[in-house]
Amino acid sequence: MPQISQGAALQTVITTFEVTPGTCQDLLDELSDAYSAFISKQPGFVGSGIHVNDAQTRIANYSQWQKREDFQAMLRSDEMRARNRRIAALCSRFEPVMYDVVESFG
Repeated sequence: MPQISQGAALQTVITTFEVTPGTCQDLLDELSDAYSAFISKQPGFVGSGIHVNDAQTRIANYSQWQKREDFQAMLRSDEMRARNRRIAALCSRFEPVMYDVVESFG
């Protein structure tokens, strides 16, 4: 499960996807399969969540990893490279960005 707390020794990655209502569910299915069948089993994986806006035009994915290198190794794998080609075909663009948690509330 993701831990949103300042000072956590984790690598946080937020990925946003721009989609159309016609491809939104297909991309959600592809992401769910990627996490359940592959990503969640990779070394250093902590947890993730997938979010979609009401208009079904944007998907946001939040994931955490023990180390930056764990996330990078997963991305470089042959399995994920093939999955990312399928993901790219379902959206106009997507961008994974690494973040550090600066503050958390609640």
